[in-house]
Amino acid sequence: MKKSLLLFVLLSLLTVFLSASFIVKNKTGVGTKAPKKADVIFDGSRKMLDEKWTYWEGPRFSSELPIKWEIVDDPVDKGKVVNSNDPTAKGGKYGTADIVTKKKYRDFRLHVEFLVDKKGGNSGVYLQNRYEIQILDGDKTKHGMGAVINETESPYNLYNGVGKWNAYDIKFRAARFVNNELTEKAMVSVYFNGQKAHTNIQINQVWGGENSGLDGGNNGGKGITDTPGGIKLQAEGHKVLYRNIWIQELNLADADTDF
Repeated sequence: MKKSLLLFVLLSLLTVFLSASFIVKNKTGVGTKAPKKADVIFDGSRKMLDEKWTYWEGPRFSSELPIKWEIVDDPVDKGKVVNSNDPTAKGGKYGTADIVTKKKYRDFRLHVEFLVDKKGGNSGVYLQNRYEIQILDGDKTKHGMGAVINETESPYNLYNGVGKWNAYDIKFRAARFVNNELTEKAMVSVYFNGQKAHTNIQINQVWGGENSGLDGGNNGGKGITDTPGGIKLQAEGHKVLYRNIWIQELNLADADTDF
């Protein structure tokens, strides 16, 4: 093959690769808008918070409706956001005032934006009210920022830091069952601030016990049931803000969550 033709082929392949990367990157990250087929589940308004969310009434639940999470001004950009610092959860009492979507889901693509106000800020995004994608400033371990909690290492280098907006873009496939027997574990892929963090991670269990989420009290968290669950945001007694949350329901026949 002549050098000129070879160069043309290589440049063409590079263009295709860069175009594909550009498309993925621009469909993830801070400020990504919901596609037409997605459902916006938090737009900054009190109305939507009350319409689409409620408290998770787990074993340690000790708050009461209406939701006590406050709608506040966005400290960085224009608009309104919600503050997860429910007074009931003071001291890190997760499960006392966590909020969850009223609608329950199986397979989906989720976008969540969050801002940690101070060092050590703690919250979490729960998939099906079971599996946590951790929000914990300062922690770079498997229990830390951006980790599929206790299942992966923390992609801490992708975190924008305190006082700045961050985004999780998540593609999730629920566990599969045959005759009520688990045949395929739940699977997830995550982009963190527009960068690939986790790909096709199989999730082994619910961590944190019965106060953490659905099935947390079943067989040490390994007793996963064939029950859909909502998107849950954790109150840990810290000021962690949320905005621009949307979800698109999917039907992932194959065990593949890659973007």
